[in-house]
Amino acid sequence: MSVHKEITKVTTNTLQKMKQKGEKISMLTAYDFSMAGIFDDAGIDVLLVGDSASNVMAGHETTLPITLDQMIYHAQSVVRAINRCLVVVDMPFGTYQGNSKEALSSAIRIMKETGAHAIKLEGGEEVVESVKRIVSAGVPVMGHLGLTPQSIYKFGTYVVRAREEAEAEQLVKNAHLLEQAGCFAIVLEKIPATLGKRVSEAVKIPIIGIGAGMHVDGQVLVMHDMLGINKEFSPRFLRRYLNLYDEIKGATERYISDVKSQDFPNEQEQY
Repeated sequence: MSVHKEITKVTTNTLQKMKQKGEKISMLTAYDFSMAGIFDDAGIDVLLVGDSASNVMAGHETTLPITLDQMIYHAQSVVRAINRCLVVVDMPFGTYQGNSKEALSSAIRIMKETGAHAIKLEGGEEVVESVKRIVSAGVPVMGHLGLTPQSIYKFGTYVVRAREEAEAEQLVKNAHLLEQAGCFAIVLEKIPATLGKRVSEAVKIPIIGIGAGMHVDGQVLVMHDMLGINKEFSPRFLRRYLNLYDEIKGATERYISDVKSQDFPNEQEQY
C-alpha cells in the first residue's frame, strides 16, 4: 500500500518514507482558507504558502515586496483549513539573508503565530548558518535551489539555471550542504532534467521540482498556474489542469447579464 494512502497526517518523516519507496510527492501553493481546504480534501501531500502570494495575490512584479506579517496572515488562513497535509511557509525576502539570528526569530514567529509545520528559504552555502540555527531550535527547514526568485535582480532573468558545468557543480554541492545543515527537503526550480536526477540521487532527502524534470522525488506548481487562473504565464514546465480564467469570466458575464435583464433574482430566489 502507498505511504500516501496509509497515513492520516503528513509529516517530514512521511516525505522521507515516500522517497525511500519511490513514491512521488505532490505539492501545490495555497494562500487562503477555501482553496487550501479543497486541496487538502483532494489528498495533496504538501501545501506551500508561497511568497508567490506577492505576485498572484497582491499583483507585485516580484516576490520581494511581501512582508513577514503578510506571509503569516496567509499561512494562518491555510492552516485553519487543513487536516492532513504538511504546511510549509516561505520566509520572505529580507527576513533571513545575512543574519542567522534574525532568520531564527522570523522562523519562530511563523511557527508560533501560524501553526504551520515547516519553513522554506532560498539559497545554498550563504544560508547554511541560518538553516542550522533554525533546525537546532526544532523548526523543520525546506531548502530551495536553482532559480531562486528572491534573487531575481542578481540573475536579471528567469531563465533556466545551472546549464553550465560550474553552476551545476555548485548546485550539487549546495544540495549536500543543505542536507548536512539539516534540511528535510529541497525545492529545485527551473534546471535541466539531467541535473534534477543527479541531485535527487546524490542526497537522501526528498527533492521537489518545479521545472526540474521527472526524475526528482515530487512536483510543485503554483495554484494559479495549475488551475489556469493566470493566462500570461506559460513556461514549458507548466501543465494547466483547468482554464478557470475563462470559466470565471464567463460565469461573471452571465451574472451581470441576468442582473441587468432582471432575470436574477426570480420569484423562487426571494423571500
